[in-house]
Formats: sequence, C-alpha cells, structure tokens
Amino acid sequence: MPQKKQLSEKETIELRYDREALDARKEHKPQNDAISAAKEMGVEIISEEQYRYLQNLGKFDLKTSSWIKTPKEIRELGGALFCDRRYNTVFVYHNGAESYYAARAFRGILKV
Repeated sequence: MPQKKQLSEKETIELRYDREALDARKEHKPQNDAISAAKEMGVEIISEEQYRYLQNLGKFDLKTSSWIKTPKEIRELGGALFCDRRYNTVFVYHNGAESYYAARAFRGILKV
C-alpha cells in the first residue's frame, strides 16, 4: 500500500475550505485548502453529523475549530461551515470559504 503524504503542523493550519476559495485569494494566500489536504491524506472531511458523533467520544476543538463538509447550496453562495466545542457544547458556524485562521484545520474520516 502506498504511503500517504504526512502534512506538517504548519500545513495543517491556515487552510481555506477548498481549492476554489484558495485560488480566489490574491494576497496572504495559505499554501493549501482543507478539501485538497484531506484528499492528499486519503481521507474525507467529516460532516456535521460525524463531527457531533466524534464529540461524544471525547472533547475536541476546545481551542481550535474544524472545517466540516459544507452543503452544495451553501458553498455555491460562497460560504463554508466549521465547528468547535465551547462551554461543553458543539457549535456550527459559517464563514466565507476564502477565510482562514491559524487555529482552523479539519477532521477527516478514513473509509475502508
């Protein structure tokens, strides 16, 4: 089985949602986007339902946030969804897909 590319810590942060959003940015462009990075790793970005299930297994994203699979209708309008856990509650938010923050990456699922 071929080895999947291991992303460095720096490559796993400051990610736009997808390639379209990355290409739209002219200045201060991060090196990658979450959808492409997930594909390079051989995983898929998780959905809101999967993210909520993950949070039942432990407490994740207490100081970070994660892009999640965004419905086509939202993405077509330029938006993208992300989640985090604060105050012992899982929150779902929206941003423009071209936005990025140092503490936002993604959670992935490997399907075999």
